[in-house]
Amino acid sequence: MVVDGLAALAEIAEAAEPPEARGLARDEVRLLVSRVTSGTHVHARFGDLTRFLDRGDLIVVNTSGTLNAAVDAIGPAGEPFELHLSTEMPGGFWVVEVRRPGEAGSEPFRRAHPNMVFELEAGGSITLLAPYPIVRRHDAGARLWLSAVDVDAPVFEYLAQHGRPIRYGHVRLAWPASMYQTVFATEPGSAEMPSAGRPFSEALVTQLVSAGVGIAPLLLHTGVASLEDHEPPYEEYYRVSAITADLVNATRRRGGRVVAVGTTVVRALESVTDEHGLVHPGEGWTSVVIGPARPMRAATAVITGLHEPSATHLALVRQAIAAAGGSDPEGQLVAAYQQAHEGGYLWHEFGDSHLILP
Repeated sequence: MVVDGLAALAEIAEAAEPPEARGLARDEVRLLVSRVTSGTHVHARFGDLTRFLDRGDLIVVNTSGTLNAAVDAIGPAGEPFELHLSTEMPGGFWVVEVRRPGEAGSEPFRRAHPNMVFELEAGGSITLLAPYPIVRRHDAGARLWLSAVDVDAPVFEYLAQHGRPIRYGHVRLAWPASMYQTVFATEPGSAEMPSAGRPFSEALVTQLVSAGVGIAPLLLHTGVASLEDHEPPYEEYYRVSAITADLVNATRRRGGRVVAVGTTVVRALESVTDEHGLVHPGEGWTSVVIGPARPMRAATAVITGLHEPSATHLALVRQAIAAAGGSDPEGQLVAAYQQAHEGGYLWHEFGDSHLILP
């Protein structure tokens, strides 16, 4: 979905490498702070986050770790492919994206078909079974496939040994898996990094806790995005503990702010939040997509990255502005991105951050 007022900002620079390659620490990326009710913006560094939060606020983070989800394969005619393992499904099946190597990163392959078999270069094979979601009426142009993965080790171990992080065309060079992990990662399962949490450092976490800001974990294993098509997210596995649900509810009762770190956290939280704004523990597969028909009810502030004008993430950012008390979410979103544009902020997973506050 294109936000009309942002179309002119398409020339905002993309982050082509991790901040460490630019001589910065993780928490030294730029931080645009938008105070929604006053309509003001502050330019800071991510390491300054403690300045903008109060004792009693709660930060909710995603503890999903990033997989080496990209593997090399050979197609039926001997041509090279790159397969992205997106989501582990019940029964041991996987959702897989088929791509062809390109000059920078890889490109979607839209001519796959059921029963197509790919021989993995490190041994084993992947067989495409049906387009995903399987409600498609025909196979033409399918991007994702429900697939059978046949390897001689548990798939996570196989990927750790033979895979590599998914890389799109805006990242020019390959970087080690450590560059795609957040400090909160405890359980592997995400095809792509929950990147809003990347700028946190251990020192910053210590500083926040020492200042009386709480940190609560949840889990959402994110599948592959489609930077080329800007599709909404598919169903993803999440888990929200009773402790985290209680912390969110208690923070809201006493007037503290609940700060969701990224769209993955928002999606997981909203999947267990009722119409009264009460958060419950739960786990399963979520199809919740935040937008005008489904506003945010749990989080009152959001930390997110900067997204392209056509990215579906912007619908959620607009709702975050509304949840924070914004009277003109569309106009305030455009104003914030104009600030980012003029300030030279960078997009994507290695880029800069945006804090939206009431």
